[in-house]
Amino acid sequence: MEERTYKSAVIELEEIVRKMESDSCDIDQLSAYTTKALELLKFCKERLFKTNEEVEKCLAELRTALGEE
Repeated sequence: MEERTYKSAVIELEEIVRKMESDSCDIDQLSAYTTKALELLKFCKERLFKTNEEVEKCLAELRTALGEE
């Protein structure tokens, strides 16, 4: 099984939104779509925060190496 990526999660979210906005949206699937969308949103948020932390750490190390701190 492939590891989920941010990009794949966004693509899947976009597909869920298209299905939910469709005139042919199956009301019986709406709960499943919402649950899956929430799972994907949580994943994306966690990935964004983790990436931000890593970038901030790299920038701090760079500033230290350049003698700016």
